[in-house]
Amino acid sequence: MSDPRLAEPKVPKIACVDDVEDAISILEGRWKMLIVAHLYGEPVLRFSELRRAIPQVSQKMLIQQLRGLEEDGVVTRTIYPQVPPKVEYELTELGRGLGPVFLALLDWAQLRRSLSGEGEVAQGQAS
Repeated sequence: MSDPRLAEPKVPKIACVDDVEDAISILEGRWKMLIVAHLYGEPVLRFSELRRAIPQVSQKMLIQQLRGLEEDGVVTRTIYPQVPPKVEYELTELGRGLGPVFLALLDWAQLRRSLSGEGEVAQGQAS
């Protein structure tokens, strides 16, 4: 069986809700989860690479989201003293701890597609 905490649906205790709220507050925002997902794909990315990976985000917003993730200990920023400046981002141990969350989201996305019939369409297009 899966996680025993999920065996019986219950109303969550206040402490549980507070913990979930705290975790969500760190990752809330349109871009933070995408930034973290890209850093899972490539352990170290330069700012310009992140910018190209998420073209819909403005430079200003990407900087704000990265600063927030850095302040919360999810990513680290390394600045190399050269011209032009080289800035790299990578996940911290705390950020890498989100791995099971991403795996669960992937499983959920596949379940959602299979239940909605989208999985059959996507598979048919791939053939």
